[in-house]
Amino acid sequence: MLPRRIILLIICTLLMFLGIYTWNQRTGQLDRLCASVGLEFTGGIMRGLTMVEDTVSGVWNNYVDLRDVRRENDELKARLRVLEQRLAGTFEDAAELERLRRLMHLEYPASWQARASRVLAWRMGPGAALSTVMLSSGYMNGAAPGTPVTSWEGVVGRVLKAGPSTSVALLLTDTGSRVAVVTSEGRVQGMLSGGGPGLPLELRFVRQNAPVRVGELLVTSGVDSCFPKGIPVARVTAISTGGASRSGASVLEIQAEPLVDFHSLEEVFLLQRPADFITPETDAVYTRRTPLLEKPEEPDAQQGGGGA
Repeated sequence: MLPRRIILLIICTLLMFLGIYTWNQRTGQLDRLCASVGLEFTGGIMRGLTMVEDTVSGVWNNYVDLRDVRRENDELKARLRVLEQRLAGTFEDAAELERLRRLMHLEYPASWQARASRVLAWRMGPGAALSTVMLSSGYMNGAAPGTPVTSWEGVVGRVLKAGPSTSVALLLTDTGSRVAVVTSEGRVQGMLSGGGPGLPLELRFVRQNAPVRVGELLVTSGVDSCFPKGIPVARVTAISTGGASRSGASVLEIQAEPLVDFHSLEEVFLLQRPADFITPETDAVYTRRTPLLEKPEEPDAQQGGGGA
């Protein structure tokens, strides 16, 4: 029974195939249908492959472009750093040129020669107690103890200690600083002393009736043999009635502020005294008093009677 059904199924299948084949030969519908189905199937596969190819190619190109962009970005950053360094150097050179021009505008007596020096450090001494700066010049470059130090704004101080190639300058604001000055208008003389860091300067030994006003400029008088005459030092900020001097005369308490901005000080001038200039300093900043000679002892004959 089973073989007959198989044979019958085969015969029916062949007849259906022959019928379809004959119908296709006459109409061609089956070929068009198969071609359309095959074309769509193939097109779908090709579109998928093309999309995958485009995606992979785009990712690769983006990766390559990103690497190039990163490399170019690194190169641009390196060039930017170099240009920033050059620009900073240019600004520094321009600022230094401006400072040097200002320095050159400050005139000194022809007999006093000026040597330029750089500020290396600040506030020297034990515990940084002294208002000082370290300079790049020593006694081999004209920075002997007592040498006046100035800037384009005015008096800075004077050399305290000097080594072969470096020195320490005592600033105008230090409590041990003394500068003989004269007012620019009233020509009143006095001694300007430092009050310490952050404190005003004090103009001492000025009589109460002296013609001094607030805002008046103080310049070096030259009588202390330390600075040439006429260099700007400070400006008067306050005047009040003080006590009495040793002689009993009433004096004024006068405060002043220095003209130099010590916080932005970078270059200074060392003023070289003329060879025939008389200075009270020898190996220290302050004037040393010459000890009085002892009186000669009286002869023995005057102390007692005549000898035996």
